[in-house]
Amino acid sequence: MIAVEACALVLFAAGRSERFGDADKLQEMFLGQPLAFHVVTALEDMPFKARVAVCSNTDLDFASRGYIVVQNGAPEDGMSGSVVLGVAAARALGCEAVVIVLADMPRVTAAHVLRLLDAADGPDSVVASSNGLHPTPPALFGAGQFSTLLLLEGDSGARDLIRAGRRVIAPEAELLDIDRPEDLERLRALV
Repeated sequence: MIAVEACALVLFAAGRSERFGDADKLQEMFLGQPLAFHVVTALEDMPFKARVAVCSNTDLDFASRGYIVVQNGAPEDGMSGSVVLGVAAARALGCEAVVIVLADMPRVTAAHVLRLLDAADGPDSVVASSNGLHPTPPALFGAGQFSTLLLLEGDSGARDLIRAGRRVIAPEAELLDIDRPEDLERLRALV
């Protein structure tokens, strides 16, 4: 287990959202607040050592929610750019691990993130979420993986590391990723 107090929570809010259309999907309202603030709210009581939001094209104020905001000036380079920025910030803060969450996954719970932390067994840990079929964020990476993560390029992000790591199962509805307008409608239909 890795203690939450030793970890950085890294929130990715830097995608280009091409499949969603022209609107900033992170600002789309869902149950009275912007979509991206659902995961922020769900995890706000967890005592992370630091919170980092990697952002690009959103006007949402993550700093007011306790996040260090890091701008990704090249989101077109893929998810690896966000990984590098978030991990670099966590390393500079002396964190023992990062828990990476996506701002467009509004149903992630603190209980699930605690299960990821519990499944970690040291500095070389890689623990991803899964719906039972394939791995997905949220994912935890121990500090022993930071050097590898800092070398990533392209849109695959840390996909290979995640495939080789441990997995913690969560209900598919909890891992719902909002990529298209119809995904948001599916989410609204769930509640």
